[in-house]
Amino acid sequence: MMQQEGKTMLVLGIDPGTATTGFGVVKAEGSRMQAVDYGIISTPANMDMPDRLCLIHEGLVKIIAQYQPQMVAVEQIFYHRNAKTVITVAQSRGVVLYTAASEGIQVYEYTPLQVKQSVVGYGQAEKRQVQMMVQRILSLKEVPKPDDAADALAVAICHLHGHRLEQIYRSEL
Repeated sequence: MMQQEGKTMLVLGIDPGTATTGFGVVKAEGSRMQAVDYGIISTPANMDMPDRLCLIHEGLVKIIAQYQPQMVAVEQIFYHRNAKTVITVAQSRGVVLYTAASEGIQVYEYTPLQVKQSVVGYGQAEKRQVQMMVQRILSLKEVPKPDDAADALAVAICHLHGHRLEQIYRSEL
């Protein structure tokens, strides 16, 4: 499935947030996808925003150094009723984009609708449906926790599905 010139593909999916940034590293070989690692980078609520953003950056640098993904897939911001939430998530996304770019890694961005459509087949799927499909696609024994990590894995799966379709399309030209 995700072979690029005969190589295994390794994608880092990110669900950005200021308090909690989810990450998921997914490996694809042939038609199989496997979760390599997933979790969260969390920051203390009482910490100043610049310091929280530094913690997110440092956490991502460590993850990238450990796994050396070829690509980073990031969830785009969707509209929140609370403008403050949008601003803080946007700051976190900026750190994610900067960190990946500074490490020389190509970044791909997906809307929540695209992620749900790719993983579940329905753009209005509920969070629980997405989590269950992530579990099934990656052959995990249980639904990945916390939610932010499951969302990050879903973003990585979305990218891998899209990349596979692109490879099929190119091979038929």
